[in-house]
Amino acid sequence: MITVLLADDEHLIRGALASLLTLEDDITVVAEAGTGDEALALARTHRPDVAVLDLQMPGLDGVTVAERLRDTVPECAAMIVTSHARAGSLTRALSIGVRGFVTKTVSAHDLARIIRTVHTGSRYIDRELAADAIASGESPLTPREAEILSYAEDGAPVADIATRARLSTGTVRNHLSSAATKLGAENRHVAARRARERGWL
Repeated sequence: MITVLLADDEHLIRGALASLLTLEDDITVVAEAGTGDEALALARTHRPDVAVLDLQMPGLDGVTVAERLRDTVPECAAMIVTSHARAGSLTRALSIGVRGFVTKTVSAHDLARIIRTVHTGSRYIDRELAADAIASGESPLTPREAEILSYAEDGAPVADIATRARLSTGTVRNHLSSAATKLGAENRHVAARRARERGWL
């Protein structure tokens, strides 16, 4: 029997997936979580064989949960399910050992098959997402530039970003200017949007 943790902040989707997966003879859902932090805590308690994680959740995102599970519950294979896939998210997920990456348009039958695949140690990546990742190329941003730019997404003032990043306002302005130049953007807000669209944040 393959034990599974489901993590998705949309209760209806999570409940539907749990109900459909319980129809499989060899799969049992042992825990359901609505946030990234809850998923991590439940995984440590139940130690499932496979964690099916929504990419975007309150608190920790799915890839971050997967990264922490790699260190705390190494026997658990992590896979990401998302309705808003970005090539950069796929690249990040693969770099930390996520075994599966699929969209929420996948059928319950296929999801069960993919769970079995990652449980055996193999990897399953949605073909379209893989093609997008290749097409988008590598991000021109340094990790620090990407971090600072992500703080600017919601329109936060430079002073607030500096406090959050524990940097001087001048250093933050330099990072934002550099990121905007690399992305051909007229300001930090446009730069953040372009980076997000390309999956680099």
